[in-house]
Amino acid sequence: MCLKIVKEYERAVVFRLGRIVSKRAKGPGLIIVLPCTDVFTRVDLRTVTSNIPLQEILTKDSVTTQVDGVVYYKIYSAVCSVANVTDAHLATNLLAQTTLRNVLGTQSLSQILSGREKIAHNIQSILDNATSKWGIQVARVEIKDVRIPMEMQRAMAAEAESTRDARAQIIAAEGEKNASEALKQASMVLVEAPSALQLRYLQSLAMLATEKNSTIVLPLPMNMLQGFYKQ
Repeated sequence: MCLKIVKEYERAVVFRLGRIVSKRAKGPGLIIVLPCTDVFTRVDLRTVTSNIPLQEILTKDSVTTQVDGVVYYKIYSAVCSVANVTDAHLATNLLAQTTLRNVLGTQSLSQILSGREKIAHNIQSILDNATSKWGIQVARVEIKDVRIPMEMQRAMAAEAESTRDARAQIIAAEGEKNASEALKQASMVLVEAPSALQLRYLQSLAMLATEKNSTIVLPLPMNMLQGFYKQ
């Protein structure tokens, strides 16, 4: 007999004459392996971080983008990961690349830029359903970077600037409208109260005298201008 030590985060799948000894992996701790007849495989159960290489994707609105990401997964069944797939880690990584291209190919560029979290959750669900037969649980998927061509970046910047200019013009037009309505109401008040017009005239003179001391103003009585108003 041979004594083997399996660490806390590992499990050992033992094959005896080509058959798995038990449906559950052995470990952690000390396990017994028979020489010549037993072969065992160590399986790491810790969470694995796998980078998705940069993928060139054609979006739904025919824009070429480059997207990369990261997948967090772990093996929860050592027996399934050994018996059902040749290389569980390689299979998961390749499936993540394919799923990323397939999912993003059905989305437009604006949806990809604004809905990263939703798209990542969708990719995680697809991967988790596919890798459950391999004894792998996908814990999280993140989209790291979305690269678009420089021409598209300039076009998007120009579009955003045009939108801001149009919004600024609309706000300025609304301000002019509100100001004209306020002036109209003020003129109606001044027509009803001639003394108010005289007070406003004196207030304007006071403002001119304060701001521009070198300006000489010769005020005229408002009564002299009433004849022009009647005409």
